Amino acid sequence: MTQIQSARFGLGQIVRHRDDAFRGVVMDVDARYAGDPAAPGPDRPAQPFYRIYVIGEGDGLIAYAAEDVLERDPEIGALSPADEARWFTVDGRGRHAPLSQPIH
Repeated sequence: MTQIQSARFGLGQIVRHRDDAFRGVVMDVDARYAGDPAAPGPDRPAQPFYRIYVIGEGDGLIAYAAEDVLERDPEIGALSPADEARWFTVDGRGRHAPLSQPIH
């Protein structure tokens, strides 16, 4: 039987990395590790992985992180409508996609 795991974080949610001490906004979610196959992979590839747009000093950086090293950031609220429009395309049903990718 195949086990289906739901992503804990959604597009547009603000998260922080427990170990690397960066915060960012979730830009994309992969159901499992989809990084460079030639690079050493994570210990647990069968968990959601997130592309995070880093906020702050590393502004402009996109990080790729496993769900188990991320947590909700209680210090920063949800994105404003202006910030949401800056990073996402939102369709009439409320689905989000990064501006660079169409909604499927």
